[in-house]
Amino acid sequence: MKLWTERSLTARTTVLFASIACVVIGTLGAYFYHSAQVSLRLRADTVLTGRVEHFSRIVHDLYSVSELKNRPLLFETMLGAEQDVLIFRRPGETPFVDVNPGNIAIPTLPANGTGRLPTLADIRQTRLPDGVPVHWAVATAKAREDGSEVEVIAAHPMTQEMQMLAAYRDRILLATFVGMLAATLLAYYVLRRALRPVREIATRAAQISPASLSVRLDSEAAPVELRQLTNAFNAMLDRLAEGYQRLSQFAADLAHEIRTPVGALIGQTQVTLARSRDADEYQQLLESNLEELNRLSRIAENILFLAHADHATLTIEREPVDLHGELVRIADYFEGVADERGMRFDVQASGVALVDPLLCRRAINNLVVNAVRYGAGDTVVRLSGIQNDDGATVVVENDGTPIACDQIDRLFDRFYRTDSARSAITESNGLGLAIVKAIMHLHGGSAHVVCPTPGVVRFELRFPRAPKAV
Repeated sequence: MKLWTERSLTARTTVLFASIACVVIGTLGAYFYHSAQVSLRLRADTVLTGRVEHFSRIVHDLYSVSELKNRPLLFETMLGAEQDVLIFRRPGETPFVDVNPGNIAIPTLPANGTGRLPTLADIRQTRLPDGVPVHWAVATAKAREDGSEVEVIAAHPMTQEMQMLAAYRDRILLATFVGMLAATLLAYYVLRRALRPVREIATRAAQISPASLSVRLDSEAAPVELRQLTNAFNAMLDRLAEGYQRLSQFAADLAHEIRTPVGALIGQTQVTLARSRDADEYQQLLESNLEELNRLSRIAENILFLAHADHATLTIEREPVDLHGELVRIADYFEGVADERGMRFDVQASGVALVDPLLCRRAINNLVVNAVRYGAGDTVVRLSGIQNDDGATVVVENDGTPIACDQIDRLFDRFYRTDSARSAITESNGLGLAIVKAIMHLHGGSAHVVCPTPGVVRFELRFPRAPKAV
């Protein structure tokens, strides 16, 4: 079975097509052979019964028994050069007319009623030593001179018919073989031409590599049956190209993020080691290095969390969380940071959400941190939450610099920042919103950002009412 599945599609289809052709031609040949066999047998039986009927009438109407005895050559002439048998005899006596060129043994034949002519159903069959069938018919007639019973027995060896059927069978076998061979060659040729677009697609696909992800299959030139395949393949290449581009960008951004703290650590350490310093200077260096190491630790922790979330290796335990109480606690926690920029919080929430409390709090915290970092000073950060039939929705809205439409769709990308200068000041590593998206994915929910009016940024977290497969 494995060897069969490993063969090419052309070879498998050719073999199947040839097998079908062989079966069809063979079946038709067998049908025609059987039809010819039945027709020949029917014709021989009809001739045989007609012969018995004819000679029975001769016995009854034309010749007496003595006249029949004196004319044996007449009946041989009437039968011609065939090997047919014709017997005239009285019951229990030796035949007085015996035409039997092949000396065929006469079997015991049940006699019909006197005067009743045989039908096709009365035909009996024996076989010669070489297997050739012999058909027998018998009729009992009244003699013309005295009305005594005379048996008329006729037989026909199917020698010529069997020879004819054998020749016909040989022709059928030859036709089947030739037909199968022709069907095989024709099927192979047709399939090779029909599958040429597949080979062209394979050749085109072989040209695709990470360095040439822009290559696409020509779906317009492909047959209708393959157009869906080429479109799906091109769509897959689009996703791969986009993913590869994001992966390359992610690697570059990650290297950039790590290079900054590592460069700071190396530079500060080299400067400090250039000459001997007192204990206070070494302590300041260690404190500065600790800040950079904490920054590296946070980056590594966030990347590890995103990796686990991408591979669905994190499990969450949902429980009801009061939206108003949770948002109030978050607002109180960030109140000091917001006061430094003259910002305050406005909380409007009700209902509960079925979430993982720690992950939900982390997602909302990241949105609040983002609002405090990038929101305009002396403004209000609005926190709201509501429960509905579909689940619960949490909204974090702030006033700030308008965001371009092409940047909104990328806000949840990893290491993406709309303003690199401001990000350096706020020590953002560009993973906060990506973590928010990952947390919502684990909950089976969604995260969205919109700008309802210029200068207003609204983040919406939608938690489903019941867990969804992710």
